[in-house]
Amino acid sequence: MQRLPGHLLLLGALGLSGCVRLGPDFQPPGETWVEHWNTAALEHASQRGPNPDIRQWWQVFNDPLLNQLIAESDANNSSLKIAGLRVMEARAQLGIAQSALYPQLQQASADSLYFNRRQSGGTNPQDSHFWQYSAGFDMGWELDFWGRFSRAIESSDASYFAAQANYEDVLVLLRAQVADTYFSLRTTEARLRVARENAKQQKRNFEITEKLFNSGQQAELDLQQAKTQYLGTLSTIPSLEDQLQRTRNALAVLIGQPPGALPLLVSNEGLIPLVDRAVLQDVPANLLLRRPDVRAAELNVAAQSALIGVAESDFYPSLTLLGSIVWSADTLNGTSRSLDLIGGPSLRWNLFDHGQISNNVRVQDARLQQLIEAYRDKVRQAAREADDAATGLIKSLERERILSEAGVAAKRSLVLASTQYREGYSDFQRVLDAQRALLEQQDSYLVARSNAVSNLIALYKSLGGGWYSAQPKVDEATRQQMEKRTDWGDLLSEPAALPAPQGKQP
Repeated sequence: MQRLPGHLLLLGALGLSGCVRLGPDFQPPGETWVEHWNTAALEHASQRGPNPDIRQWWQVFNDPLLNQLIAESDANNSSLKIAGLRVMEARAQLGIAQSALYPQLQQASADSLYFNRRQSGGTNPQDSHFWQYSAGFDMGWELDFWGRFSRAIESSDASYFAAQANYEDVLVLLRAQVADTYFSLRTTEARLRVARENAKQQKRNFEITEKLFNSGQQAELDLQQAKTQYLGTLSTIPSLEDQLQRTRNALAVLIGQPPGALPLLVSNEGLIPLVDRAVLQDVPANLLLRRPDVRAAELNVAAQSALIGVAESDFYPSLTLLGSIVWSADTLNGTSRSLDLIGGPSLRWNLFDHGQISNNVRVQDARLQQLIEAYRDKVRQAAREADDAATGLIKSLERERILSEAGVAAKRSLVLASTQYREGYSDFQRVLDAQRALLEQQDSYLVARSNAVSNLIALYKSLGGGWYSAQPKVDEATRQQMEKRTDWGDLLSEPAALPAPQGKQP
């Protein structure tokens, strides 16, 4: 039989390299119920329309200050910056995985050794000293016969896109938190105004009853009741002022500012706006799958699926092409210099793994199944959040309407009680009861409005609203600092876009 030349064997080995990819190919872990998922609450709490774009849902409130606060948080929030830097870290990890397709060993060496030899005794004692020099280049290239390296690249690639999805998830959460904190701040300001106005009115009543008591025209009971009500209302003001400052500090940190006074925040005397439903550009099922945390969970499944193939490749032999060039010489007279060219294939095969390889495959498969279940749970939890927020929006709006009517009735009740008291038809206790009811209704009404707005924000957040940003993931100042410290090449430039989700793009 005719023997094939060595270079043809090498070409054949290179041709087979990477042709086999062990392990399962990624299968999306989606569930059929998601494809047409919707609920009655979502139908009631949302409507289809082109504006506002769900990627900038906060514009539905038509509040320039809120727009500015979100822009500030996008530019300065530390959690968002960290998420962007993790994208760059994952991008560098992908580069490490891709480098395995090239020769893994590329090593140059150079040695200069001094020998001083002294021999004594015997028939030929001698002293000698000399220098020995050598230089070499070694190369080793393990061929990707079983897809070990290509599967590792596939896993790192999915992890890289998962890092981008996590960045978008931080963006969604951050923008919702900024809006919720801002409206909580405005609600607290409104509650504080109501408390101060009621305390001012109750103080006047207390002063009147005090004068009447001192003049002997009124019993001490009315005086003490008026004083109790006034001081009780006055005691709520420090608590609301503390809550206001804490909320302002929380908002400052969210937009990347130190706690304290925020010149950006100006007092707004108007009530927070009420929006009775969310405007969506797509059906809830597709928006649910577009949620960044859902996509990150799916990409984690893809990354782990590829690691099973990496583990299975250990069952099979590895073929490595080795090569060396070595030059050596010394300073002794009469010795020769040498140049060695060495090369050939090397086969390594772990024949007896004693369960180590097979159990490692089982470990990777168990981790895959865990991530599949985590993905399914993430989708169910996302659906629950959306339905809860929609139901909360509907019910809080119902409560707001009821409390609005109750507030009108409480104001009228106070007017009537005050009139009847002045005319002598009722006692002072009815005035106090009417004042107390009015304060409770006004405060409850403001809380109900705040809950309605919070539920609307939660509904947009639960459907992945606010995931898109045109700004780079690493700001210019941070980029310059990192490039000054380390050679990043082009890795800090804007990375590639995420792969298309299962659902439609909004």
